[in-house]
Amino acid sequence: MDLYFTGKGVYVFPKRPFPSLFSIDIFFTMVVLPLCTVLFLCLMERLGRLGRIGLIIASAALMATFETKAEAYGLFVHAALWRHSYSFAGYGVFLAVIWSFYRRFQRID
Repeated sequence: MDLYFTGKGVYVFPKRPFPSLFSIDIFFTMVVLPLCTVLFLCLMERLGRLGRIGLIIASAALMATFETKAEAYGLFVHAALWRHSYSFAGYGVFLAVIWSFYRRFQRID
């Protein structure tokens, strides 16, 4: 998604590793996001249905909050029309899809 949105000019990552090679923050994409996803899946396995829904909502809200902090530090710049509620919704869908795929592939084994 980052590649799509940076290509459309919706947001940019002014301070990113290897800016001449990547238009996205490759560190976030290749290190932070996978580690957070593993932590998310470990927590999701321990919760009941309502707890999982709560964790998805809380995690999406936390990511939207971190996004505003990243903007304050100059790591992230949005177009004027961007709303952080888009990030909240996007991360909520992302996490729900990740959980759904994880559960589906568990049943295959």
